[in-house]
Amino acid sequence: MNLVGLLAAQGDTSRAMTEAERAKGILHGEDADRLAANMVCALARAGRITEADVLAAATLPRLRRGADPIALAGMLSNLGLARALRGELNDAERLLHEAHTTSEKNNLGSQTALVRANLAFVASRRGDIPKALRLYEEAEPALTRERAAQCRFDRAETLIQAGLPREARELLLMTVSETVSAGYQCDLGDGLLLLAHAELACGNPEAAVLRAGEAADVFSRQERVGWLHLTEHLLLRARWATGERSAVLLGTARTTADRLADSGWAEAAAEARIIAARLALHLGRPAGALLAPVARTRTHGPAAQRVVAWHATALERQSRGDLRGALAAVWSGLSVLADHADAFAAHDLRARAARVGDDLTGLALRLSRSARELLHADERRRALARRPVAVRPPRDQRRAAALAELRMLSGAHAYATSRGETTRDLTERMAELESSIRAAAHSVSPSGRKPTGALLSLREVSDALGDRALLQYVRIDDALWAVTITNGRARRHELGSYARAARQVGLVHVALRKLTENEHDPDAEHILSQATRRLEDQLIVPLAVEAPELVITPTGSLHALPWSTLPTLSGRPCAVAPSTTAWLRAHTSPNHAASRVVLVAGPGLEHADRETRMLRHVHPAARTLTGPRATAETVRHAMDGARLVHMATHGEFRADNPMFSRVLLADGPLTVHDLEDLSAPPETVVLSACDVGRAGADDALIGMVGVLLALGTRTVVASAAPLRDAASPRFMADLHRLLAEGLSPARALAALPRSPGLLGLTCYGAG
Repeated sequence: MNLVGLLAAQGDTSRAMTEAERAKGILHGEDADRLAANMVCALARAGRITEADVLAAATLPRLRRGADPIALAGMLSNLGLARALRGELNDAERLLHEAHTTSEKNNLGSQTALVRANLAFVASRRGDIPKALRLYEEAEPALTRERAAQCRFDRAETLIQAGLPREARELLLMTVSETVSAGYQCDLGDGLLLLAHAELACGNPEAAVLRAGEAADVFSRQERVGWLHLTEHLLLRARWATGERSAVLLGTARTTADRLADSGWAEAAAEARIIAARLALHLGRPAGALLAPVARTRTHGPAAQRVVAWHATALERQSRGDLRGALAAVWSGLSVLADHADAFAAHDLRARAARVGDDLTGLALRLSRSARELLHADERRRALARRPVAVRPPRDQRRAAALAELRMLSGAHAYATSRGETTRDLTERMAELESSIRAAAHSVSPSGRKPTGALLSLREVSDALGDRALLQYVRIDDALWAVTITNGRARRHELGSYARAARQVGLVHVALRKLTENEHDPDAEHILSQATRRLEDQLIVPLAVEAPELVITPTGSLHALPWSTLPTLSGRPCAVAPSTTAWLRAHTSPNHAASRVVLVAGPGLEHADRETRMLRHVHPAARTLTGPRATAETVRHAMDGARLVHMATHGEFRADNPMFSRVLLADGPLTVHDLEDLSAPPETVVLSACDVGRAGADDALIGMVGVLLALGTRTVVASAAPLRDAASPRFMADLHRLLAEGLSPARALAALPRSPGLLGLTCYGAG
């Protein structure tokens, strides 16, 4: 009986089932039931879900009538896992809750932990990432050996789903090493494939190639052919990401695409054909035969498949010199992607769609022939890049149910494909669900917000700008461009190397950190002076913009630049926004009728309490939360509907996933997710905290700043660099006096002289 579980843990399902069949004729009563529970576990982990379900259904009634809580809890847990793997999440949760009750009632500590891990897996499949991570964290300490390894692999998959590949990579490296040392073969291939995905997401394609090859070896030994084809797909993507453009890779791409198609992995096959076509075009060979089968599916099937098809159509038209037609195909593909954005909360669909979306928008930027087209293409790119990873189910219950079913069917589709089973009905149902989700989204009042795919009106932007100028920076590979709008006219400007500008931004941050520690450091002053002069010469001088105020939408590493450090921008009001659309939305949103002001002081910051006391003189009626009263829930509730919120706290920006950025309060962090339930976000927020205005090297949400703007806050004042704590109280008091006198945040910030320790402060949003 125990040998069955041991062989299953080693990945030898065939021998495990052979031994189980031999034992069935010998074991009786409770021993036979425990054997059945082990068999269900072995079958489920091998992907033989239907067989596991049939065996469990036959055994479970007898176990419920019996007096063996260990066997009952084990069977319920294994059956719940099998149902979850098959996508039947409601049944899975019901069975697992029964298993949890049985385990706790009978003090079965390790079994209770295992059930929690399985409940975490269900929560992850539903899309409730915070709940899944919490349950995994609770379960793992009580698990041992291969069970703990399985839990860590599942937790790593959830971290990848949440957009945290670096954390997943660290966890997977440790767990794979432990798994190899202990000889637990069953889940080793899955762990290695997950590690390959994490490496690729972290920008390490060479390491991804190595790990995918190791996973393929394990899957081959275990005769898991369906998963072998997925490792080939990942290997192809990784080799493409390394920059390989050889004829050998072209042959590999063709073969991989054919194998994926024959195995039923339709979307992966289409993506492989597109890589093959791009290789062919790069090598000067025809690509029409590769692209035509993909392009034909652009009007039917699941959204992910149609997006890939439009990409193929765009490439095929470009190869024929039809640039207008190629651009039209790009817009059609991006429209599908935007219309079905919620559907891509299913992480496998979303990851695939995000890659294709990047490729589509990159192609659009290259095809743009005017300032207007370049701005439009870049706005579409930013709208996709800034969409946060969905980590909780939506509050709309019907939409939540539809998305949960879509995730369920996605898992069922993957399982059926890996088994070589037909997926036509699943594919049709997925398309129906995506259509209903799209219709539901269109039925919601737009509340003044433009849909993701809406065309940006230059007239509307120009009218809103008034005498301001817009500076939008655009990166195309290493080429840096800018689109400016002044006096109703759009122009495009070529600005040289993006990498050169990014290096200077890094030097600015080095200098500011040194000056925060010592405001009179001559070396830091020299570095800052040289770097800001070079940045101004590259980013500002060629634009010849004389407007008194600026709206700046950076790109990549330029998001991290404190723009007021540039000589000609010192004292000049600037509003920095994630995109032109985001600025326009913030600028045109109505002011709050409420007058409520909230002042918050977090723990561990020497001058935070003094800062809030000084602000009370400016806002005597403000609600002040300090000490133990400044808890996350109290602060979140106080923020709802406020006109102005000021927080003097420690801050942390999460470059790997801005949705997990936070500020530290009395009982722990207030995260971005805590803000998602605000029914009326505050109009203006001042974050007197280090680094919370920072951004990563892409154009995703810029941490808590970006999320507040996306939720509806008009303006956020925050620092893109460390703040000198001692200098902050007096400066913030002066800033709030100017705000109380009626100045806009951008003008108030520009009007105040700043010491080096405060140069990181920037005005984001409407200004």
